[in-house]
Amino acid sequence: MNQELVKQLIDEAIAENSSLFLVEWSISAENAIQVLVDGDHGLSIDEIVRISRHVEHNLDREEADFSLNVSSAGVGNPLTMPRQYKKNIGRTLKVTKVEGGKDLEGELVSADEESITLKWTAREPKPVGKGKHDVEKEEKVQYTDIKKAIVKITF
Repeated sequence: MNQELVKQLIDEAIAENSSLFLVEWSISAENAIQVLVDGDHGLSIDEIVRISRHVEHNLDREEADFSLNVSSAGVGNPLTMPRQYKKNIGRTLKVTKVEGGKDLEGELVSADEESITLKWTAREPKPVGKGKHDVEKEEKVQYTDIKKAIVKITF
């Protein structure tokens, strides 16, 4: 299977809609092509079909038989690129950091090319007296410090 051709076909299909972007792709030893795509405003089934057809119709099954799976990055998929974080501003993320594996959970308030900022409310002991009170917390996390980040769905 010609990997350069497959990548070129994927790029061509995605370039037709500037709000789409490639998250990852792979070809297994059995010529199973996996393509994971996302979009700034979501990804419709029509776009998935269009991308799939573009790739499939430009590859020759006589040359090499293959299977093709084009899918969107679902809720359970970890965020892997700044563009995915930016589209999820305002949503709750669960972030596992590389150091110590400490989990943070909070609202994604900003994302740029190097880091994200999370905000959450924590219950902490009062500085004076007994009991606890709510404290607003905010932490900036570099992408290099993120082991895994997933959008949390709340009902």
